[in-house]
Amino acid sequence: MYIYIRKMVANNSILCLTIMLMEKKKRMAVLVGCNYPNTPNELHGCINDVLSMRDMLVEHFGFDLNHIEVLIDAPGSLVMPTGANIRKSLNRMIDQAEPGDVLFFHYSGHGTRIPTNHGFKHDEAIVPTDLNLITDVDFRQLVNRLPEKSSFTIISDSCHSGGLIDKEKEQIGPSSMNLTLPISLNRPKNIPFHYILNDLTSLSGIQSSDIGNHLQEIFGNEASAKFHKNKVLQGILGPIHPDSGILLSGCQANETSADMNPTMEGGKAYGAFSNAVQMVIKENGTGLSNKQLIIKTRNVLQTQGFDQHPCLYCSDANADKPFLCLPAAMS
Repeated sequence: MYIYIRKMVANNSILCLTIMLMEKKKRMAVLVGCNYPNTPNELHGCINDVLSMRDMLVEHFGFDLNHIEVLIDAPGSLVMPTGANIRKSLNRMIDQAEPGDVLFFHYSGHGTRIPTNHGFKHDEAIVPTDLNLITDVDFRQLVNRLPEKSSFTIISDSCHSGGLIDKEKEQIGPSSMNLTLPISLNRPKNIPFHYILNDLTSLSGIQSSDIGNHLQEIFGNEASAKFHKNKVLQGILGPIHPDSGILLSGCQANETSADMNPTMEGGKAYGAFSNAVQMVIKENGTGLSNKQLIIKTRNVLQTQGFDQHPCLYCSDANADKPFLCLPAAMS
């Protein structure tokens, strides 16, 4: 096993994977791809994205298939990527985590922006197949439950994905970099908020401009914690100190991520960000830091002409840690 790992990984990631094997730490992943087939919101590359990522985790990062859960909305799928099912999978992964474990979540699908009551700010969310939104507050709750010295890395290939872990520190984003690129003609992975509100209104049967009222009426306790009427916000909106949440977003919070459907010559559909991440890793090996991975991914997307700017949100120390490796020690 050790010899195989040495051949499989690049120079400065050898030590990382070797330590993981010696200490018998777990590497667990939840991968979610939503194509929304036969709906007005249909995408084409999201299932391909997560299946390709599953192969990369096994071949390049030492993940065991038994520790990778895949939720896709393909015909015949046993577990559909609804809001409740995604939350159950993520919570189960956190529950099984022990100090030092490496946790990973890859989402490819639609995202949206939720207007706040203040009117001048928006919050970010991913859009499961049943529209039961999973918000930045939900991801903050998950990160706050991590065992000491474990890490939770999120790749979200969706529109408005910047800032998807509430209050996580920006390392690369709109305030640190801003490029002007040609406008992409590919389908954005975004469902506008008013479309979601209209669909939920027809399901709930109530008249309200507050999306939380509809989500609670339809999904009850399975709705996002952000919308629970009796929620206690203390302790879930942090952090007040560096944590081990790591977000690699497909774009800034005000941008869209592209879904490619190359119908000519039988091309394979894919998400632009997911594809770029995998291209960079295959070309450079597994020793790239989170910051290096995002910078190189930005360069790939710029060269390809996409109008989206991937971002990185994490602690200062984890920005320089290898992607999917041991997190910085918490003080």
